[in-house]
Amino acid sequence: MNMREGLIPTALGSAVTATGYAMKQKRGSNKMVANTVFGFGLAHVVLGSIDLVQHRR
Repeated sequence: MNMREGLIPTALGSAVTATGYAMKQKRGSNKMVANTVFGFGLAHVVLGSIDLVQHRR
């Protein structure tokens, strides 16, 4: 199976970003933790996307 480099971090980052966003919408959750999870997910999306673009060949 041939999988492009950067695809797993991008997919993982999307899931983590969605989780952080859901935590931000919930009233009872800790906002600092929600923002941290959200930012961590966004960082994975950005870094995975960079890998996808750099290793297109």
